[in-house]
Amino acid sequence: MRGRTCRLEPLDVDRHGEDLVRALFDESRLEQWTYLPYGPFEDRAELRDWLREHERLDDPRFFAILESNAAAGLAAFMRLAPEHGALEVGHIHFSPRLQRTVAATEAMFLMMRTAFELGYRRYEWKCDSWNLPSARAAERLGFRFEGIFRQHLIYKGRSRDTAWFSITDADWPRLEKGFEAWLDPSNFDAAGKQRERLQDLFPSQP
Repeated sequence: MRGRTCRLEPLDVDRHGEDLVRALFDESRLEQWTYLPYGPFEDRAELRDWLREHERLDDPRFFAILESNAAAGLAAFMRLAPEHGALEVGHIHFSPRLQRTVAATEAMFLMMRTAFELGYRRYEWKCDSWNLPSARAAERLGFRFEGIFRQHLIYKGRSRDTAWFSITDADWPRLEKGFEAWLDPSNFDAAGKQRERLQDLFPSQP
């Protein structure tokens, strides 16, 4: 998946491992693992081993997000149900270098576009109901909030209520136009600041 500011490649530890360990392992940022079912890791070797264990899975299918030719984050297609035309995006983990960048938004757009081009009709985003930054990110990206699944999971020693969001194939043409307009270089000034917000470029729902 290739865009203007980033590309996504199937996770390959031999190619991406060194960059990802450097980008994601930070003993001063243990909170980055709070809402993921794994981590924090004891050391860089343990993180690398985890990446190796997950690089060739079919579900979840992990992708390294490359910005400036260096892997700076991860995301995955998961819970693939082609018989129902549904899948979920998850395991999203952006390094500080990738967070709040055009590349981060474009990476999410590229994954959405690929899913719908492959014929899927429902694209899901789920997060811990306490994870407000993730919920805000979903809404910014055009996902529609569908509700809270109470006591949905147990992880890291506590019960999790899960917020569900989705985009359907009926939503996608409208959202795709907004993403394309936002990602156009003309939407950014000489300092790289956006002229219009992504949400403001999504046409109204019919």
